[in-house]
Amino acid sequence: MKKQTQHLRLKQLALAVHAIFAFNLSAQANEVSLPRIDVIGSDEQAWAKLPGAVAVIEKAALELKQPLSTQDALKAVPGVVIREEEGYGFIPNIGMRGLNPNRSQKLLVLEDGVPVAPGLFLANESYYSPRIERMESIEVLKGAAGLRYGPTTIGGVINYKTKDPQEGVKLTAKTGSHGYGLLGLDAGGGSESGDTIAGISAITSRGDGFRHNGFDMTDVVLKGGRQINENQWLSAKFTYYDNAVNTSYVGLRKNEYRNDPDKNPAPNDYFITDRQSFDINHEWDISSAVKLNTLLYWTQLSRDFWRRDIQSKNANGTTFRSCDSSLTASQYCMTGRNRDFEMMGMDTRMFITYNSFGLKNEAEIGVRLHSDHLSNQTVRSKTDPNARTGTLTGNVTEKAEGLALYAQNRFELSPQVAVTPGLRVENYQQKLKNELNGLGGSTSNAEIIPGIGATWQLVPQAQLFAGVFKGFSPAMTATAISSDGVDQQLDAERSSNYEIGVRGILQKLTYEATAFHMDFANQIINQSLSGAVDMANAGKTLNQGLEFALAYELGSGWKIDGNGTYVATAEFKNNALGPTGNRLPYAPKFTGNANLSYNVGGLKLNLAAYYLTSQYADAANTELETDDGTKGKIPAYATFNVNAYYALDKHLSLFASVKNLTDKKYIASRNPDGIFPGAERNVEVGASYKF
Repeated sequence: MKKQTQHLRLKQLALAVHAIFAFNLSAQANEVSLPRIDVIGSDEQAWAKLPGAVAVIEKAALELKQPLSTQDALKAVPGVVIREEEGYGFIPNIGMRGLNPNRSQKLLVLEDGVPVAPGLFLANESYYSPRIERMESIEVLKGAAGLRYGPTTIGGVINYKTKDPQEGVKLTAKTGSHGYGLLGLDAGGGSESGDTIAGISAITSRGDGFRHNGFDMTDVVLKGGRQINENQWLSAKFTYYDNAVNTSYVGLRKNEYRNDPDKNPAPNDYFITDRQSFDINHEWDISSAVKLNTLLYWTQLSRDFWRRDIQSKNANGTTFRSCDSSLTASQYCMTGRNRDFEMMGMDTRMFITYNSFGLKNEAEIGVRLHSDHLSNQTVRSKTDPNARTGTLTGNVTEKAEGLALYAQNRFELSPQVAVTPGLRVENYQQKLKNELNGLGGSTSNAEIIPGIGATWQLVPQAQLFAGVFKGFSPAMTATAISSDGVDQQLDAERSSNYEIGVRGILQKLTYEATAFHMDFANQIINQSLSGAVDMANAGKTLNQGLEFALAYELGSGWKIDGNGTYVATAEFKNNALGPTGNRLPYAPKFTGNANLSYNVGGLKLNLAAYYLTSQYADAANTELETDDGTKGKIPAYATFNVNAYYALDKHLSLFASVKNLTDKKYIASRNPDGIFPGAERNVEVGASYKF
């Protein structure tokens, strides 16, 4: 069966390559710029127009640092905190400004403007992450400017920007610790007329994993577009992703971590993901002052999580139920929690530049139609510890539909001062039906989300920015409606968010500093283990602090840069879930990065340090470690990376990296169920050759 699957993959890849090169290649391939929705933009003034903290991870940084995943790359962004799970970022856990990183639920993650989460109103959990190897850059947007997108933008917006096709063929190969290997292909070309380009980006990767939790992953992207006429452009993208990871919700227990931190405690458990997506972008320059962007998107994701049922657990390990006659009538030994998502929508936005009342104005008006569908099945076996089928014991269907309207207008009061008010309206309906007993229910909600931001160019070297907006994140359907159709009256997350900052360039120094304040009327927090998640209204909570980023050119090719986030307050304000004054789980007080880099000719070198202070794993702020490893303070840790990149010529590039240089042993998480160690020292070397 495995060989048949691999043969099918190769056949699909061969057909895709044939389709790309069905027309003649042309050196004019790069003249067509494919349309897409950016959250920041690429022109020089894009940052200066946004009344909020922004960050962009550029192509050169990705080439040099060779991150393991998108979440590994995001460690370099101020405000971001990462919680490692299986080591390669296949299941991303990204937090922002002290918000819990569990399954990246507190922020909106996009790829070329398309939602990455399988369902915006059903399940905002990130069961999948686009592969970093096919990214051109990463945009991170925080503050009032995020109202243009939604929902779930309280923490911010992350947008992964994929590579546009380039003429020619590039092959990439990597090898590294723990049996890691990767092969990549980037190929593209254009029509003889120069108005059409198309390309493929494909990678296949496998490894034994950091904890004997091997994986086998394939990722393919077909992307192309054409210039329809002098003022219209069209692009299309298809993605295919397949991955099987030998990972589990079960972590190590207290003594297991001390004695054998590399152990895979659940060797029968597998996280299996299959995803396809398709999107079309159309850009129309109606006039020099009016532009219309329209995005149509569709995504299908299947996530099967097969896990052994737990019989008991203690400090020395986890005992799983045996698949034999010892099971009672109500017991099983293997359970598949299998979910099939389908998401589709349309996002269209108009940009208008005009003069009114003697002021320059830039308006953005948009509408988004969105629908989610989920089939959530539980399949259980009594006989096979490696089962992929069994008795259907749970079958729930969920649906959601949403309509969003939004508008903002940037008033340029003077060449130095601009004010941007905005308003977003989210209207959505959620439905749930238990297919086994026929019970179901629904709920409807409408949210009005205002915001306003401002920028003030104090001097050419410094710009002040500030903003205030209402944050909103919907309660997910499975928690808003019970399996027997009862509305749980679970409030949406709502917050009042404020930030003020300064950024600029002073000779060789680039800087940005932002103070933030997020006052939640209600924050939804996981109060038990994933897999049996109970979401709770935690009531009032408060997150506030300061983040900063600095970079300085030392000269002769040397540069230092760093950033830090100090979350001074991340606490419960009443006794709804955690005692008043207790710190929120997974909200370290300080996160910091520092880099020393050298760049001369084709050679680039980088030494990086990453530091995280201690954090709590539960709302009770338990200090002492429990035997099962799920509670207890997580100690602070620091890791160091070394990276090298050398372009011998325009064809051949070599690169190498050593991550966790000192082989630091540390706890990355106690969630979902036990201790998840951080990735140990990892060495990778590779090369790419462009024909």
